[in-house]
Amino acid sequence: MTDTSPISWARDASRRTDVRSALLGGKTFRSLSEQKLSPREEKFERARQTAGFFVAPAIAILFALLPVNLEPDQHLLASVLLGVIVLWICEPVPIPVGGLIGVGAIVVLGVAPAGDVLAPFGSTTIFTFIGAFILAQAMLKHGIAQRVALFVLSLPGVGRSTYRVIIAFGVITCVLSAFVSNTATVAMLMPTALGILAVIAQLMQDRGIVKEDFDPLRLRVGAALMLMLAYGASVGGLLTPVGSPPNLIGRGLIEEAMGIRISFAQWMVMAFPICLGMFIVLAATMFLLNRPEVRRLDGVEDYVREQREAQGPMDRAAKNTIIAFGVTITLWLLPAVVSLFAGTDSELYIFMDDRLDEGIVAVLGASLLFILPKDWAKREPTLTWSEAAKIDWGTILLFGTGIIFGSMLADTGLAETIGTGASENLGVTSLAAITVFSAVLAVLISETTSNTAAAAVIVPIVIPLCQAMEVDPVVPAMAATFAASFGFMLPVSTPQNAIVYGTGAVPMVRMIRTGAVFDVLGIILIVTMVPVMVGLVGLSG
Repeated sequence: MTDTSPISWARDASRRTDVRSALLGGKTFRSLSEQKLSPREEKFERARQTAGFFVAPAIAILFALLPVNLEPDQHLLASVLLGVIVLWICEPVPIPVGGLIGVGAIVVLGVAPAGDVLAPFGSTTIFTFIGAFILAQAMLKHGIAQRVALFVLSLPGVGRSTYRVIIAFGVITCVLSAFVSNTATVAMLMPTALGILAVIAQLMQDRGIVKEDFDPLRLRVGAALMLMLAYGASVGGLLTPVGSPPNLIGRGLIEEAMGIRISFAQWMVMAFPICLGMFIVLAATMFLLNRPEVRRLDGVEDYVREQREAQGPMDRAAKNTIIAFGVTITLWLLPAVVSLFAGTDSELYIFMDDRLDEGIVAVLGASLLFILPKDWAKREPTLTWSEAAKIDWGTILLFGTGIIFGSMLADTGLAETIGTGASENLGVTSLAAITVFSAVLAVLISETTSNTAAAAVIVPIVIPLCQAMEVDPVVPAMAATFAASFGFMLPVSTPQNAIVYGTGAVPMVRMIRTGAVFDVLGIILIVTMVPVMVGLVGLSG
C-alpha cells in the first residue's frame, strides 16, 4: 500500500502532479492550434492544411474540365462543392470561411444570381440560431447551466460513483442540448466537468491508485466524462427541431418536398425513443471502451456542496435569464400543445403556428435579455450587446452556407441527377436499402464536414432518389437528418468534439475508437427505429 504520510508526501512533493493546476489552470476551451502538439502531430497538421491550399482549387478545376454528362450550372456547382469539401476536410482556412469562398465562387461563375444564392441567409432558421446563441451566451455568463449540473450531481447517491457522475452529466447535456446549441451546452458544462475530474484525479492520487507524477489528462475516467459530454450533446440535439441545425434543414426540406407539416410535438414524439435508445447505447459503449480506473468515490459530494455554497443565491441577472429562456421555450412549445388538444387543422393552431415562428420567438426571447434590467438604477440590462456579440457567428455563417448549397443542389437539379445516378448504379432499389444508404452516407460525410453541410447535401439527394423510385421519401430523409448529427470519430467532426479534445483529456486514439463503434451502433439504431417512429406519428405516405 502506498505511504501517504506527511513525511512521504514531502519527499515526493517535487515529482507530485499538481492536479488542479493541470486540469483547471488554463482555459476551458483550447483550439487545436493552441495545443502543445508532438512533432509528429504538428507535422501531420501542417501537411494537412498545406495540402488544402493546393488540392481544393486543383480538384475543383480538374472536375470542371472533365467531360461529364451534366448541365453547365450543375457541372460548375459540383466542381465548387468538391473544392469546398476539401477546404472543410483540410482546414487551410476556417471552416465557415471555406463555405463563404464557395458561395462567392458560385456567384462569380454564374451558377445563379447573387440575390438568389444569398437568399437563405434571410431564412427564419438563421434567426432561430442567432436568438438561441444569445440566450446560451446569457446562460454561460450568469452560470445557469453550471447550477443545473451541480444540482443534479447533488442528488442522493449520484456523486458517490464515477459511473453515476458520467451518466448524470450525459443526462444534463442531453436535456440542455435539446433546446440550446450543442456547442454552447458543452462549453457551459465543461468547467464543472473539469472540476469534477480534478476531484476524482486528486482522490486517485491520494489513494495511491496512480503514480505520484501521473498525467491527469490521460485518465480513462476523464476520457469517458468528456466524450459523454460531446456525444451526449449530439444525441440530445436530436430531440427537438431546434436542437441541431441538421434538424431544421431536414425538416424544412421534407416539408417543402412532401407538402406536409412536421410539428414540434410530432418531432419530439418521434425522436424521444431514438434519443433514449442512443443514450443507452452511448453509456454502454463508453464504459466498455473507457472503463474508469476507480468506481466508488468519496469527496465529490463535498466538492459539489462547496461549489453550490460558493455560488450563493441567484442574482437578478440569473433570474432574468431563466425568465427569458422559459418564455422562449414556452412559446416554442405552445403551438405543439395546442395541436394536442385542438388538432393541427383547428383555426387556433393555425393562428398560433403562423404567428409564433421559431425564428421570431428566438429573437424575441433573446430580446428580453436586453429589456429586463440587472440594475435598473444604472439602466444595466441582463446582457449587453458587446457580450451578446461574442456568440459563435462562425457556426451561423456555416449554417447559412450549408443551406445555400442544399438549395442550389435542388435548384440546379444536381441533387436529382446524383440521386438518379445512385439509384441506377448502386443497386439501391428498396425502401430499406435507401434508408441504410442515406444513414451511412450522412454519417460518413459528417465525419469530415460539418453536420449542417452533411444534412444540406444528403437530404436533397435522398428525396429525389426516393421520388424517382416511387418510394415514400420521409423515412430515408429522416434517417439522413438524424444521421447527419453523428460524426463522433474526429475533433473536426463536430464543434463539441473539438471542445472536449481541446481539454487534452481525450487522446485521439480513444476518440477514434469510441466514435467508430458509436457510429456503427447509431446507424443500426436509426435504420431500425426511424421507420417505426415515422409510422407512429403518421408522417409516412
